[in-house]
Amino acid sequence: MIGFDYGTSNCSVAIMADGQPQIIPFKDINSQYSNTIASNLYAPDRDIIAHWLYQQLPTNQQGLYKDTRALQLQKAQRALRELSFDGIDSELVFGTAALDKYLEDPEEGYYIKSPKSFLGASGLAPMQIQLFEDIVAAMMSNVKNLTEAQLGHQITQTVIGRPINFQGLRGEESNRQAINVLANAAKRVGFRDVEFQFEPVAAGFEFEASLNKESKVLVVDIGGGTSDCSMLLMGPEYSASNDRTQHLLAHSGVRIAGNDFDIQLALQGIMPSLGMNGLLKTGKPIPTASFYQALAINNINEQSEFYSANNRRSLLQLSRDAKETAEVERLITVHDHKLSYQLVNAAEQAKIALSTQDQQVIQLNEIADGLHTTVDKKTLAQANKRTLASIGELMHSAVKQAQCQPDVIFVTGGTAKSPVISQFIQQTMPNVPIVIGDHFGSVTSGLARWAGQIFK
Repeated sequence: MIGFDYGTSNCSVAIMADGQPQIIPFKDINSQYSNTIASNLYAPDRDIIAHWLYQQLPTNQQGLYKDTRALQLQKAQRALRELSFDGIDSELVFGTAALDKYLEDPEEGYYIKSPKSFLGASGLAPMQIQLFEDIVAAMMSNVKNLTEAQLGHQITQTVIGRPINFQGLRGEESNRQAINVLANAAKRVGFRDVEFQFEPVAAGFEFEASLNKESKVLVVDIGGGTSDCSMLLMGPEYSASNDRTQHLLAHSGVRIAGNDFDIQLALQGIMPSLGMNGLLKTGKPIPTASFYQALAINNINEQSEFYSANNRRSLLQLSRDAKETAEVERLITVHDHKLSYQLVNAAEQAKIALSTQDQQVIQLNEIADGLHTTVDKKTLAQANKRTLASIGELMHSAVKQAQCQPDVIFVTGGTAKSPVISQFIQQTMPNVPIVIGDHFGSVTSGLARWAGQIFK
């Protein structure tokens, strides 16, 4: 049995060993070990994902999959023949290696980062839902294979983390859609028993192991795709219980987190170099819609609009109308070379660097030789003023719902590693002590604890 954090930014797995959670390190293609694998996938052609997954499936799953994916498998065969003719490797690539593969040539292949962000999206057609199921299943199969190779035995039971609310506009309907995708994918790749646990609750379980008395804990989990808060009644007298429902005093979640911090930093720190905030020849401000769409990597509809032929014509006209034509032409370069992920990734790397330094230079040579911009902690804080305010509202909402004040705030999630965020949380509730957890491991360890509890 494992605890499986299928995260927006990273995936990780933990088991229980001698009564304690143990995170399983993954070996990458360079034989380096890491406790996480980035939630990225690259395929030389989108249609071959179905073929790759079919080959990975347990024998008892292949027949059913073939029946439901006949069209996709036919397309895959054509794609495989073309790739073979061109001498292109047909293997799928995962993690940071997938990002590297994409960056080699952004105009070729199929790359997706953070598919979890799309699982609750509104208006998905059945074929789109099937595609996301296959993408998630392929990533889960890769993680499962790596874990089993490390452990030396098969895994059939898992507790998967889930946010309070997935990214989606339809509330519980979006949540059900996302859970169905995750559950179907997990069972398809060989997990016999699949359970879910709220990610902040799982993080709370890990913190609870350090408590020696009853405490009201406000867990603040700021991940890559969602921010979640849970108020939990915790303590050694509760840890052995298989039903913690009555101990969950409140929970709330919003669809903003790490990806949004990256996008907002890119908007404020990068897009002015591409014409944003500039003027038209008439003296009016340049419309900003296309700049937002270019960076909306977690929104299918916005990305489709940005990369449409009609929008390219609009961008050409915009460049002619702009006072600084050359700057807006850089946005056309983003369109023509499909550089959205590169821009957001550059902002993400700058955000990470600002955790330990005051400023960071962002190189933009793929857009124009010698082009660069500099961002600092003030830029990051200013860019995410509204995002931080939403997290503050989330915290206050959980406290109001619980009708009690927390004894301690437990902070986790990779995005919370930023000093800008931890300082904001302290300022939001200055009289409550804060404990900073393992940013990338608290949820995973808590999921393993819960797996050990319910799969006895």
